[in-house]
Amino acid sequence: EKKDDVFTALKKNVKITKENIPAATQLFTPDWIVRYMVENSLGRLWAEGHPNEELKGNWKYYLEEAEQEADVQAQLDEIRAEYRKINPEDIKVIDPCMGSGHILVYCFDVLMQIYEAQGYTQRDAAQSILENNLFGLDIDKRAAQLSYFAVMMKARQYDRRIFGRGIKPHVYAIKESNDINRAQLEYFGAGFSASEKNTALHEMNGLLDIFVDAKEYGSILNVDNYDWNLLRRFVNAIEDSGQLSFATVGIEDTQKKLIQLIEIGQTMARKYHVVVTNPPYLGSSRFSSKLDKYIKDKYKNEKSDLSMVMLKRAMEDLSKKNGFISFITTSSWMFLSSFEKMRDYMLSNLSLSSLVDFGTELFDGKVGHNPIVAWVNRNSMIEYKMTAIRLVDYCYSRRDEKEPEFFKEQNRYCTTQDNFSKIPGSPIAYWVSDAIYNAYMNYPALGTIASPRKGNSTSDNNRFLRLWHEVDNHHMNIGCHKLVREETIIKKWYPYNKGGGFRKWYGFNEYLIDWYDDAAAIRAIKTAVIANYQYFMKPGLTWSTLTSKDFSIRWFEEGYIFDNGGCCIFDLGNKRAFICALLNSSVFKYIFGQLNPTLNFQSGEVAKFPVIFVDSEKIDELTHNNVKMSREEYDAFETSWDFQKHPLVRGNNIADAYTKWEGKCNTRFEQLKNNEEELNRIFIDIYGLQDELTPEVEDKDVTVRKADLQRDIKSLLSYAVGCMFGRYSLDVDGLAYAGGDWDGSKYSTFIPDADNCIPIGDEPYFDDDIVGRFVEFIKVVYGEDTLEENLDFIAKALGNKGDTSREVIRNYFLNDFIKDHIKTYQKRPIYWLFDSGKQNGFKALVYMHRWNADTVGNLRVEYLHRTQRVYEREIQRMQETIDNGHDSREINKATKRKEKLQKQLKETKDYDTMLAHIALSRIDIDLDDGVKVNYEKVQTGRNGKKMQILAKI
Repeated sequence: EKKDDVFTALKKNVKITKENIPAATQLFTPDWIVRYMVENSLGRLWAEGHPNEELKGNWKYYLEEAEQEADVQAQLDEIRAEYRKINPEDIKVIDPCMGSGHILVYCFDVLMQIYEAQGYTQRDAAQSILENNLFGLDIDKRAAQLSYFAVMMKARQYDRRIFGRGIKPHVYAIKESNDINRAQLEYFGAGFSASEKNTALHEMNGLLDIFVDAKEYGSILNVDNYDWNLLRRFVNAIEDSGQLSFATVGIEDTQKKLIQLIEIGQTMARKYHVVVTNPPYLGSSRFSSKLDKYIKDKYKNEKSDLSMVMLKRAMEDLSKKNGFISFITTSSWMFLSSFEKMRDYMLSNLSLSSLVDFGTELFDGKVGHNPIVAWVNRNSMIEYKMTAIRLVDYCYSRRDEKEPEFFKEQNRYCTTQDNFSKIPGSPIAYWVSDAIYNAYMNYPALGTIASPRKGNSTSDNNRFLRLWHEVDNHHMNIGCHKLVREETIIKKWYPYNKGGGFRKWYGFNEYLIDWYDDAAAIRAIKTAVIANYQYFMKPGLTWSTLTSKDFSIRWFEEGYIFDNGGCCIFDLGNKRAFICALLNSSVFKYIFGQLNPTLNFQSGEVAKFPVIFVDSEKIDELTHNNVKMSREEYDAFETSWDFQKHPLVRGNNIADAYTKWEGKCNTRFEQLKNNEEELNRIFIDIYGLQDELTPEVEDKDVTVRKADLQRDIKSLLSYAVGCMFGRYSLDVDGLAYAGGDWDGSKYSTFIPDADNCIPIGDEPYFDDDIVGRFVEFIKVVYGEDTLEENLDFIAKALGNKGDTSREVIRNYFLNDFIKDHIKTYQKRPIYWLFDSGKQNGFKALVYMHRWNADTVGNLRVEYLHRTQRVYEREIQRMQETIDNGHDSREINKATKRKEKLQKQLKETKDYDTMLAHIALSRIDIDLDDGVKVNYEKVQTGRNGKKMQILAKI
């Protein structure tokens, strides 16, 4: 509960304080992982110096060493000669982030086995382990108490009288020196010479300085190696004048605290044969200000994460030369560029002995979604052949398979760490094949033959970006080849590559950026970044840096500016089609995806990818074909600015039109899939990955859509509404009106609504009711002879309630149309629904681009008031039926209808009050302000009061 509270507060930008670090970072390490870590560090230390097959037989998770090169074996022999000199009581083991002592308890068991193998009794061994071998630290007092208890109970398992021996384990909660009375230090050191006392005072003050606010930093504090025996003698010798003075009140408490600090300080300053821990996982964004400053000052290369800071501390300060360091952390340090310097340091100073890559879902709860790795290092640099076990595929419902899979040979890899440096950034890519290493070593990186670049950061996207459908289309520079800088220019909106989801080849051309006066307003913001200006308006390839799925790259022509979320590649020359195909291939996904397991695809990372370029007409042909098909599919829907006409507006029968459309979509889908598989096959051969990859593409990864009856019929209804408002015309392709001056000559086959208001009622109360207009549209497009047949087909596809096709269509417009429209237009609708409430008393659509200051007033007078009069007449008619009727069923029906009409009438009168307030304000809009601003603007009166007159988005 405490952890949940802390992370909830983080969402509100509340930093983690020293009091909350334990709750935020503690995890219970599964037992079998603890055994792997201890057996392959502490166990290996002893086994390499004192071979004992019977002893190793107790260690289920001990990994036998791979066969080493002769020179490496010679180095190992020298190290093991040193290990042979170690006696059991010499071994020093520490868990500097011990939590409740889980790791220490298993270390105790392994130490006991070592002692027994050397002939010790369990009683003598237990006492020696407590006194000589085990050490633990934590910032949480509760955790330290649990560790104390756990270690003592483990000792009692081997010696039932251990409690009576007065032995205390070396497990400590880190203390702070903040409240220690330093003035009383003068009263310690009785009998010391002046020189000796001065030395003790100097060192004691130094120790106290180190432990100021120590709980902010915990075990990462670097403690000087003082004369600990001197300090103990100093603190234990209190001057006794025989008189109690004000200055010496509480000196016994001070003495107790000083003794604790000396014990903790010596534990933190000591060097250990084995450091084994599950360190805190805490990113730098969550550091308190003091912790942040301390780490930036002392651990610059490791500042991204507290676990890496702890590793650096273990390497430099806690571990003996040739000792073992075993950690379990998230696997981010293995791949991310932010840890590159730390990786370089590790690979230059440590030898990776073994590694278990668990993937996600190792732990329960939210942290279980993080990929986790445990590994063992030897604190010396030799070209050691390490063993790695890869369990990343056993996630979610297969979590329980991770431990059994640990023992299977198929999951084991053997490599030397010098291989890692062959790949830019030195990722810990232990599984990578020779073919991939060969590609990185012998072929140019993408960044050397083209220009992958990241783009702008406006610092205020709400102000400067729009979805293209929001603005006046006369102000858009679609297809422009250069930036226009004149201040008087009206066309200020430029296409903007901003990323998107997973889609290959072409698409996600959705956003525009306000580049008026060469982006003077953006440049005025100190935090804004305009990057790679020289590439603006040039053709290239673009991808989304952040995605919930795999990498995908798309083709774009001249005329675009780009964002840091929509990185681009330029200077491609005759390699453009080849690079597009390569980056959309399974080869790129396989190599890049493994080396960059996050879903964050930065330009610098993509730039490192090795390109084995082959001048191939086949690749170019397939690529251009894929781009063409993807563009055709993308432009078939009205969310594309190149949309021309709805694909079902053909012939006289919608069923036939849909069948042809379905066939076209299926053919395109299969052709694109086949093309992608052919490209995969080509690139697999180029990169020599025949033994690792197959060319097959799953249907879910083909990013053109097949026909979908309900979706496509709904899009036809949306197109029809566009024709009703004049956004589209049956007589011209593309946008007919989206701002500017109205041109009535564009409309002859189907005339748009005259007053920009289309009512949606539960009954056809108006001549221009939306269902009536839609029926007219269908009649005009497909002919009167097939009208009913077409309406039935549409109704069946919609699947709404209703006894007739018109009722089904009415219920769709009444209940679902606006929800679909808001979703399709990404919560930036262009058709705005006036909605009186749950009773459906009054609903009407208007077209944002035809809005004027009188829109609300006209709607109120011409439609709302007329609706109220209809309700009044209908109520009166129902009352007459009730009063004069003789059929009880008719009377009951009339009674229910009257009650509903009364509720609708009341709702419309309440709604009228709000509309009147807004109508008097005569609010006009500026299309360039976008939907978000204008939608609020037209619902806010002159007094600043918001009236919810439109459907919520």
